[in-house]
Amino acid sequence: MKKERYFNAIEFKDIKGIIYNSAKQYAQNIAFTIKHKNDKEVTYENITFKKFLQDINAFGTKLYEMGLKNKRIAIVGRNRYEWVVAHLSNMLGGMVSVPLDKELQVDELESCLERSKADVVVFDEKYIENIEEIKKRGNTKLKKYICMSEQDGYDNFWDLKKQGEKLIKKGEKEYIKAKIVEDKMAILLFTSGTTSKSKAVMLSQNNIASNVYAMLLVEDLQPTDSNLAFLPYHHIFGSTCMVVMLAAGIKTAFPDGLRYVAQNLKEYKVSVFVGVPLLVEAIYKNVEKEIDKKDKTKLINTAKKVSNVLRKCHIDVRRKLFKQVIDALGGHMRFVISGGAPLDKRVAQGFSELGIEVAQGYGLTETAPVIAAENYKKKKYGSIGVPLENVEVEIVNQDANGIGELRVKGPNVMLGYYENDEATKAVLKDGWFYTGDLGYFDKDGYLFLTGRQKDMIVLKNGKKVFPEELEVLVNRIDVVEECMVFGMPDKEDKNDITLSVKVVYNKDAAKEKYPDAKEEELKKIVWEQIKEINKSFPPYKYIKNLILTDEELIKTTTKKVKRQEEMKKILK
Repeated sequence: MKKERYFNAIEFKDIKGIIYNSAKQYAQNIAFTIKHKNDKEVTYENITFKKFLQDINAFGTKLYEMGLKNKRIAIVGRNRYEWVVAHLSNMLGGMVSVPLDKELQVDELESCLERSKADVVVFDEKYIENIEEIKKRGNTKLKKYICMSEQDGYDNFWDLKKQGEKLIKKGEKEYIKAKIVEDKMAILLFTSGTTSKSKAVMLSQNNIASNVYAMLLVEDLQPTDSNLAFLPYHHIFGSTCMVVMLAAGIKTAFPDGLRYVAQNLKEYKVSVFVGVPLLVEAIYKNVEKEIDKKDKTKLINTAKKVSNVLRKCHIDVRRKLFKQVIDALGGHMRFVISGGAPLDKRVAQGFSELGIEVAQGYGLTETAPVIAAENYKKKKYGSIGVPLENVEVEIVNQDANGIGELRVKGPNVMLGYYENDEATKAVLKDGWFYTGDLGYFDKDGYLFLTGRQKDMIVLKNGKKVFPEELEVLVNRIDVVEECMVFGMPDKEDKNDITLSVKVVYNKDAAKEKYPDAKEEELKKIVWEQIKEINKSFPPYKYIKNLILTDEELIKTTTKKVKRQEEMKKILK
């Protein structure tokens, strides 16, 4: 399939070029809106693209003056303006940025700081107890501790930035004039999992910049848009998307937390939202719930049918027809980007029918991250689009159905795993990165994922089952919060497997829908719906066992289910 360019973009080989171009092109546009709260009032501060670059250069200049040129600087904290400035100061000065998961326990955090050989940590005051414990232990090579707010005993981000401004006024230009080596390690990112097992991915500025350029060619992002930075910046999807928004001249605001998403969408007039499927699907479920509460499901479905007919005649009235629904999402939402895992096609289609377009992307930390993505004007529901402009994808070791492992080649592919040649050689072969993901191309060149190689369930008869294709349907059941499909040893034949599912039900939804149902009754209700799902599959894919619980599945900080840990828990 011929790769199409839907939009224009300027190609840069490093992050510095992107940021400087945005500061020039969108100088007086708002780059960030920062909320300030105190006991008396809430105020908002707008940072222009020009001011943003000045802040980066000021903080970076001070880092140079502190002797941190070419050093490794770790960052621990929530998504906030100080995080962005610290990270990009590293990029524009040629330092190595080490974004660390704020949810790590103190031992894991210490391990990452040790393994990365970080010289400095810039940290959020919310996590000061962990930092103080690490400082007390003295096991790392940290020489400086910089807090994002004023705290006794620590360098203050804002004071350092002011000092940097004074240095620039005096004529200090070394940082500003720093030359970037585009293919040198610029970011060190730890993959999900415990630190003893996690790998540290080495990414260059060119890895990120090439991905930003390719995404801008595909996705409809406009300087008039407003974005809510919900994806955590310490993960590659979040940090790359942050650079994408800056490259496109888009305003970014920071969320107050999961509970306040709906409020923040309205507060910041968010038009572009980027999230993982878990969140995107949750937002859509809430929309459906509100429609159902107002007893308008039938009316909305009829309106959708009328709208779909009109669209075939090139008449689009979706946003007028479903204005009330869109208003419930803040009134400005026009575009949702989902990535990290396959999105339920019913959700993607449902949003689109309401006038909010959805595009999916697929990638990994090792590919900076996006490998393939949809353009919302040309897509197939269920597909994750086509490979990006500068990315090659091949399906190897295919089975009879054309399903095999995806391997990837392109400028977005990592440099390797830090100090782990064995792991690097296992996945990087002759320039190709072997993803461990399974999928296929259809006849039109669209890429479809079927699951992870390691998660695939192989039955005694050789048939293969991908849990994801069953899970997406079970998750549609009205009271289901989340689920995990897995294989249990068959009671009669220990060499065979019985397909089972662990379902986490939503207490509030269950109480509202079935107010008098006890857990055992609820289990019967869910089971009846699972039996209906079974009918849409061949018998070897039938789910035959159900575990019902209200206890959340064990997950990584990226909200991916830790299947192995869940299995250990089930088999106890």
